[in-house]
Amino acid sequence: MKEIYFQKGFGLKLALGPVLAQNYGSTAVKRLKELGYDATAGDMRVKLAREFGFCYGVDRAVQYAYETREEFPDHRIFLCGEIIHNPDVNARLRAKGIIILEQSADPASRFAGVQSGDVVILPAFGVPAGEMENLRAKQCVLVDTTCGSVLNVWKKVHRCAQDGFTVVVHGKHYHEETRATVSQTAMYGGRYLCVRDLREAEILCDFLRGKLSAGELNRTFADAASAEFDAERDLQRIGLANQTTMLMTESLAIQELLRAAMRDRYGEAELEHRFSAFDTICSATQDRQDAVLEMLRAKDLDLMIVVGGYNSSNTQALAQMCAPHLPTFHIESPDCIAADGIRHRPIKQYAEIQTREWLHAGPVAIGLTAGASTPDNVVGDVLDRILGLRGQSSAGLS
Repeated sequence: MKEIYFQKGFGLKLALGPVLAQNYGSTAVKRLKELGYDATAGDMRVKLAREFGFCYGVDRAVQYAYETREEFPDHRIFLCGEIIHNPDVNARLRAKGIIILEQSADPASRFAGVQSGDVVILPAFGVPAGEMENLRAKQCVLVDTTCGSVLNVWKKVHRCAQDGFTVVVHGKHYHEETRATVSQTAMYGGRYLCVRDLREAEILCDFLRGKLSAGELNRTFADAASAEFDAERDLQRIGLANQTTMLMTESLAIQELLRAAMRDRYGEAELEHRFSAFDTICSATQDRQDAVLEMLRAKDLDLMIVVGGYNSSNTQALAQMCAPHLPTFHIESPDCIAADGIRHRPIKQYAEIQTREWLHAGPVAIGLTAGASTPDNVVGDVLDRILGLRGQSSAGLS
C-alpha cells in the first residue's frame, strides 16, 4: 500500500453518484424546488428555505465514506464517531459494515480494537490531535474527511497560540469539532477557554472587569478550559474563534462583549495587542441562517419545521432563530410526525416532547428548513408526512 493517509477521496465520485443519489435524493424536494420553493396542496402551503440541508463539506464527507467502503471491500473500516450529526446517514453507514466508535476521553481505550492495516475514517468535525497521534502510531489507513472550514479554524488557532494568545472559542466544549479545535492549541503550548453562549461570555467579561475572582472563573469553566488553566495568567491576551456551526449573530455579539471588556481592563491603546478576533462561521452555515432570516422577514408563515439531528449545532441554531418569531418544531426524522401529534426538541432543552394540536384546522402556511447534515431524502419524507396529514402528497403540489 503506497500511502496510509488519504484526504482527497479515491476518484470514485462518478461511479458512486447514482448510489448516493438513490440513497439521499428526493423527488418531493426536487418538485418543491421546481415550483420556486413555495407551493400549495389543498389548503396547505409549504415554503422551503432557499438554502438548506447538505452543505459541500458534509456531501464530501459522506461521499468519501462510501468511496472508502468501495476501495477497501475486504478491510475492517472504523469511523471516529458520527460522520455527521444525522441519524439516517449514520445508520446507512452502519448498514455498509462501517463500525462507528463511541466517544472517549482516552484515545488508547477508544482505539483499542483498531489494528495495523485497518481503515479509519476521520469525520467532518475532525479529531483531537491526541487521537490523530494514536492512530498514526498504529499504522492504520486514515481517510480524512475533515471539513475545509474546520481546517481553516485550526490554521487561525495555530497562529493565535504561536503569537501567545489564549484561544477563546464560542462553542460547545463537548462537541466533536470544538474538542478537535482546542486540541490544536496544545501543539504550540497554548491555552484555551470555551464559552457556549452570551451568558457564559458575560461571566468571562465580569472577570475581566474585576467583578469576579479568578478562582470563581476557573471553577465555572473547569470542564471547558485547558489543563491547569489560570485566569489571571491566561486571559491577558485573547484570540477569539468560534465553532463553525454556531449562530452568527451570537458570535458577533460575544465578540463585541469581549472586545469592550478587554478595552475596559487594559485601555484602548493596548487593545490591538491584547485582543484578536476572526470570523470562523462557515459560509454554508451562514447561507442557511440567512435563508431563514429571509423567510422570517416575509411574515407569511404560521409555523416552522426545522429538520436535523438533535445533536446538530447548526440545526439547533436554525431553530433558535425561528422560535422567537413563530411556533417552531425541531424534529430529527419523519417518524416524529404522526396523526396524534409531533415529537420535537424545544430549543435549549435536552428532552424530546410531544405536542398534539400543533397543526391548526383550515388554511396553514408552513416553513421548512434543515441543518447542513440533513439529506434531501429526509426532508422529502418529512414533507410528505406533513402533507399526508391533510390527505395530500408532494405529487399534488402546485
